[in-house]
Amino acid sequence: MDNAPESHPVPALPHPLTGQRFPSPVPPGTGWPEDPATADTPVARRDSSVRRLSRGSGNLAELEARQSVCAACPRLVSWREEVARTGRRAYRGQPYWGRPIPGWGDPLASLLVVGLAPAAHGGNRTGRVFTGDRSGDWIFAALHRAGYASQERSEIAGDGQSLSGVRIAAPVRCAPPDNKPLPSERDACAPWLDRELELLPHLRVMLALGTFAWDSALRAARRAGWTVPVPRPRFGHGAQVELLRPGAPGIWLVGCYHVSQQNTFTGRLTEEMLDSVIAQAGALTRS
Repeated sequence: MDNAPESHPVPALPHPLTGQRFPSPVPPGTGWPEDPATADTPVARRDSSVRRLSRGSGNLAELEARQSVCAACPRLVSWREEVARTGRRAYRGQPYWGRPIPGWGDPLASLLVVGLAPAAHGGNRTGRVFTGDRSGDWIFAALHRAGYASQERSEIAGDGQSLSGVRIAAPVRCAPPDNKPLPSERDACAPWLDRELELLPHLRVMLALGTFAWDSALRAARRAGWTVPVPRPRFGHGAQVELLRPGAPGIWLVGCYHVSQQNTFTGRLTEEMLDSVIAQAGALTRS
């Protein structure tokens, strides 16, 4: 937190599914369901090591492990861990993951859903992207209706949820204060997304949830050497643009209003609108 209170040790608490006790935040390799890391997973502690460790990841499993222990941004590390120690009243009896949230889903996905960053009491608590909060309820329910998700809800890592044909990732892997990462934090985290895109051989469509995700996807495309139209394509719900790749099929970028409570509570984004844009993205994966 920007003005975080002095922290105190938090006792180990039982995982909601397994009952195994964990401290908050959860050390890697201690048995948290779906934890991709071990105690020996190398930790990126500065921008240069993010670049080195992301480039050196030979597969998605290795990349996810390294993403999940990154400590390159001191402000975000301090915030996510303080939230994990203090928690929220509704979750006081649960341990908090309190670490970066790796990409998650089908390694052969043709569709990548791109968000913003984990929620402080969502992914930062549960250990899985878009899991355990209202935004996640919306996106997973829509993916389930479209046949991509095995369950309508995603409560916590280890709950049996799985994805087919789709993967979810956030350009910023740590929960940021006020859901607003700094530009320097966004840029420090970018190599994780860059390598994730390289390791998805069947990727055909990126579905960007909100302006931040749209802009992050375009930046990633430029860094990868893909052709981005000029002037820069503008975000909009249902907007789509093809990003051309040298010697490979193009990647479609599709825009969707973010599944934030501000958008869903006000009706700016409805279930019908979300279903429609997911169908649009799905059709492009088959085109």
